[in-house]
Order: sequence, then structure tokens, then C-alpha cells
Amino acid sequence: MYRTLVRISGGLKLSVAQRRLTTEVGALVDKTVGIVTTTGKKYNGTLIGINPDNMSLVLAEAKDETGQVFNKIFLNGSIVAQISSTEKAFDLKALASRLEKVFPTMVKLYDDKGFIWVMDKVKLTERGVVEGSGPAAERVQRVYEQFMSEVKS
Repeated sequence: MYRTLVRISGGLKLSVAQRRLTTEVGALVDKTVGIVTTTGKKYNGTLIGINPDNMSLVLAEAKDETGQVFNKIFLNGSIVAQISSTEKAFDLKALASRLEKVFPTMVKLYDDKGFIWVMDKVKLTERGVVEGSGPAAERVQRVYEQFMSEVKS
């Protein structure tokens, strides 16, 4: 059996599966999550930070099962038993397909990194245009806004 390993800074090797796990958990940043600890304690809040080396987490506006609210809570990765997300994942591929209709052959999807390049000068994420300006960026933003309004309805 062969395992694909990738060398990252510091000489650490990660398998493809480990990189995918890190990417999936990283995609939850700024999303509402539920956390269950190894002792059974439960928290709901916005994930604002993660250490992928040990899965330690930072939640903002977290609430435990008793209703106590914490402005920020830091959870050591060794006690995190479960992370769940109730938010539907953003469909970056569908947005890229929509953009491809408006900008044929000028759209590059980087799904694993969470962004789309249009015309090699406009960068788009699930939050809208984050790089680029001018008429092309404005057109990309309008396509994004129309896409978002359709998704929400």
C-alpha cells in the first residue's frame, strides 16, 4: 500500500488525507460551529482560530450548554472530541460555472484554496471580490451578488 506524503516547512510530512482534514477544518474559520469535548462539554460559537498542528481552537461569542456566554474561549486540541458545522458549505464550483458563462475561458477555480481568479486579475472568494478593481472587478462583483441572491432565495 502506498501513501502519498507531502513535505511542508520544517520537514514535517503530511499525507493527502491529513492535508484534506486541515483544509476542511480551516474552511470552518468564521463559521458557526458546535464543539464537544472529551468530557462531554458542549460549545457553540464562531470559529476564529485553529492550530492545525494540534487542533487547538478559538471560538468567539461561544455559549456552553448551560447558556453561559464567553467572549472568547480557547480549547486545547487534546480535549476536542467533535467539531460540527450547521452552515451549508459555499458552492465555489457553481459560482465558477456562472462566471465562466460571462467570462469564457478566463475563469480559474482554486477550490482547495477557496478562491476564483477571473482574467488573472480579479480574485473572488465566498465574500465577494477581494482583489482587483475597475470595470472587470465590478462586473465580477455583480455576477457574485446575483449568484448570492439566488442562493439565498
